[in-house]
Amino acid sequence: MTTAWYDAPSHAAGAALAERLAQHGMPDADVRSTGVRVRAADNALVAAAAQELGLTANPAGVQTLDVVIEASDPAAVQPFWDAVLGSDPLRRDPTFTVRRLAEPRPLRNRIHVDVVRPSAAVTEAREVTGREPSGAFGVMLPDDEGNEVDLVPGDPLPGTTDWLALFAAMTFYPTSAPAQLATTVAELADAAGIPLMIDVRAEGVVIDSGKDQWEDTDGADPKFIALATQVEAAAKELGLRADPTRLRFVQFGIDALDVAAVRAFWAALLGYAEDDRPFLSDIYDPRRLNPVLFFQQLEEPRRQRNRIHFELAVPEDSVAHRVQAALSAGGRLLSEKPYLVADPEGNEVVIRT
Repeated sequence: MTTAWYDAPSHAAGAALAERLAQHGMPDADVRSTGVRVRAADNALVAAAAQELGLTANPAGVQTLDVVIEASDPAAVQPFWDAVLGSDPLRRDPTFTVRRLAEPRPLRNRIHVDVVRPSAAVTEAREVTGREPSGAFGVMLPDDEGNEVDLVPGDPLPGTTDWLALFAAMTFYPTSAPAQLATTVAELADAAGIPLMIDVRAEGVVIDSGKDQWEDTDGADPKFIALATQVEAAAKELGLRADPTRLRFVQFGIDALDVAAVRAFWAALLGYAEDDRPFLSDIYDPRRLNPVLFFQQLEEPRRQRNRIHFELAVPEDSVAHRVQAALSAGGRLLSEKPYLVADPEGNEVVIRT
């Protein structure tokens, strides 16, 4: 399986590639307003179809950011994370891996996880884990070794019937003809001038606003709600019904003494953009393919090593560039093969192909 990103001038142009590939049984495509990411076994076929449509491959769009949770007893910790995360049948989110901890590391992690799921799924996960939520927002759950997740229940999106507000506004339509719906939604998004994340899978189509992109200063943006209801009408015309049970949103928080320095490191390493809203510290993938990171002010040092770290996978010819970007932004090289880099306050990332 290979991954490629093709720059495109519109949702519709990216959806055209998804539709072309669907004819060959390759529906895994992530359509954005600026391009499309494709995962496929036949890279030559994908490249030929993209060339016919006038789309240009851009290696800068190819990266994945995954998460490793280290535990003294992985077998005891794994069921907790399975419960809070649920499955990812639509292959949209980072991979979570639990590995054995080589040495004791005292609490508390400076990297933590936020997961937003439908309310019923959150209730079930709390019951399965046997944990009572706590923390500042009443949603934090710890695993057996103290690694924490904020498991947040989502709500229906006001003014819609098929959408949930899971930090992002999302809906999912199961269908055996996903490219057909994706093309229709792409045309609606282009006409509205509103960027959407349209993820085409064999199982159906996920339509996602991206974090907070459905909001304005007073709540739900009327323009977005109008687009959402148009999508609902189009799905209804195709005989489709929404299934929100498979949806989730995942982001990661990093606690820092010097938020500006740590934020700049991760933005440089990942090629992320900084959210310009003054009350947020978020950085995000400008192609909206990888998870949001946000930063919180740490009041006192935590010098112990985290039991959670990131793994960044990029094309082989990009590894040296990414390592240099990390070092230029204040990172430290801890080891090579694979490269292990720490940010200015010791949070670690493995950079690999």
